[in-house]
Amino acid sequence: MKTRMMLAFLIVFSLATVAMAQTKISGTVQCGKPDPMHKIDVGDRPNHSFLIEQFKCTWTKPMEIEGVKNKEGMGTDFHEINGNSSRFHGLYADNMANGDKAQYRYEGTATLKDGVPQSAEDKWKSSGGTGKIKGIKSHGTCKGIPGADGSMTWECEGEYELPK
Repeated sequence: MKTRMMLAFLIVFSLATVAMAQTKISGTVQCGKPDPMHKIDVGDRPNHSFLIEQFKCTWTKPMEIEGVKNKEGMGTDFHEINGNSSRFHGLYADNMANGDKAQYRYEGTATLKDGVPQSAEDKWKSSGGTGKIKGIKSHGTCKGIPGADGSMTWECEGEYELPK
């Protein structure tokens, strides 16, 4: 009985320690109009197309990881557009203020009107890092607010953990 109670205590304590190791982050990134952007109609039905695009971003409210803030980066993504909805996935390469690099994979959905984004959201997770953030494990979500000029502002939040 004592062994089971001790084992249960250790499991709960271990889970609490792992949960405490996660550090919450949030930030806002402004991404310019995609350039280049290539759209190809599939031809199987109306309003079905594939699109690949690349865009540059600047953090207006940087996320901070271990005292280092995001600065700017570049995203490249692929969309499948069906009428007024889009599913997308891509990679974002982020430059930190100290010169370190971070990479993220993301996937999400967007609502369109006449082919123009009206809203978007995604889920992201880290896929690599250099320097101080090497070995980072992070994940989170972003909500996109489109600008009239084709830009997109992303409000992001998540959490990270660095190796010990």
